[in-house]
Amino acid sequence: MVKYLTIWRHRDNYPIQVMCRFFGVSRSGYYDYVNRMGRPDRDELLSVRIAQCQEKSRKTYGYRRVHIWLERQRIYHNPKTILRMMRKYGLLSEVRRRRKYRTMGQQLHRYDNLPNRDFTAVQPNQKWVTDISYIHTSQGILYLSVIRDLFDNSTLPTEPPLSEL
Repeated sequence: MVKYLTIWRHRDNYPIQVMCRFFGVSRSGYYDYVNRMGRPDRDELLSVRIAQCQEKSRKTYGYRRVHIWLERQRIYHNPKTILRMMRKYGLLSEVRRRRKYRTMGQQLHRYDNLPNRDFTAVQPNQKWVTDISYIHTSQGILYLSVIRDLFDNSTLPTEPPLSEL
């Protein structure tokens, strides 16, 4: 494409046949390029839709999922055409690396295993257990911790009962 554009810009100074031979392109290819110069790109409208899809999915969709998304929009194209256009316009998905499982805070807090797989209690407030879950969101990491009494499987109240107020 750059070669054809260079030939077109210098068409008044040098013979077209000589420039085509110099750049190693065919004259018919050059004239085909000249005939297409004024026309809009036939893939432009579809590329805009693909760009919308990639924006909504934060560039996580590959060409197969983009194809499904377009079909739901009632736009029907071959999946390989969509792949070609995604390559042409730089709309390919970003490859995400799998995160390795990390144990957060394991080095800081080590406690003895007091229940020792015995999760029964004969009276309330005898054995309490907890666990922390890490929830990854777009705004950061959220921590969820639930504390349970093993006697009746109740959770720790977050507010005092109304009778104590």
